[in-house]
Amino acid sequence: MNILLTAFEPYGDWNENSSWLTLMEFLRESPANLNLVTRRYPVELQALKERLAKDLEERFDAILHLGQAPGSSSIQLESIALNVACCVQDQGEELPPIEPEGPLAFKSRMPLGRWAELLRAEKIPASVSYHAGTFLCNATMYLSHLSYEKDTAAPFIGFVHLPLATEQVAASQRPTASLPIKTMAQALELLLVDLADCHSALPKKRSRASRP
Repeated sequence: MNILLTAFEPYGDWNENSSWLTLMEFLRESPANLNLVTRRYPVELQALKERLAKDLEERFDAILHLGQAPGSSSIQLESIALNVACCVQDQGEELPPIEPEGPLAFKSRMPLGRWAELLRAEKIPASVSYHAGTFLCNATMYLSHLSYEKDTAAPFIGFVHLPLATEQVAASQRPTASLPIKTMAQALELLLVDLADCHSALPKKRSRASRP
């Protein structure tokens, strides 16, 4: 199974990003039946658009993006990507779209409810979130869906928000929610193994539709 697995570089006051720390920990012992292409994306919208567009030229069976969610106490499985490009500091301003001619939103086809139950059964806190925010994490999920909007063989696309790593919080001495990197890497493995199992049960997909 061919999977694009992405994370983000550090930003703001954080010297590390829990999404990238989790991805790197997961790769130490990743399942052999997964053909992974991994990327670390910049935290700037235009650069992100360019990098993502280039990566999406390749054929994938699934795309899973990871991001950091400071303050979250659980792994958040994102359901909706909105056509909105702004950040918290823009509150009160008109919300610009990611793509002016694009649909208002896209809904992930990932089995989010089952995934949440799967993680909680392993004592890993998890929940289904309504949408991926309005900034770069959301943009990554939205643009991935938009790229395959008219594709009859579109891959499964999802976004997972991760809490801060306990190691990050300990280093910063900030009293905020976190999970150990190993726990989040275990969660990522559970999700990808389940995704691979589901994919193996599906009929073969046709090649990606040609575009004008």
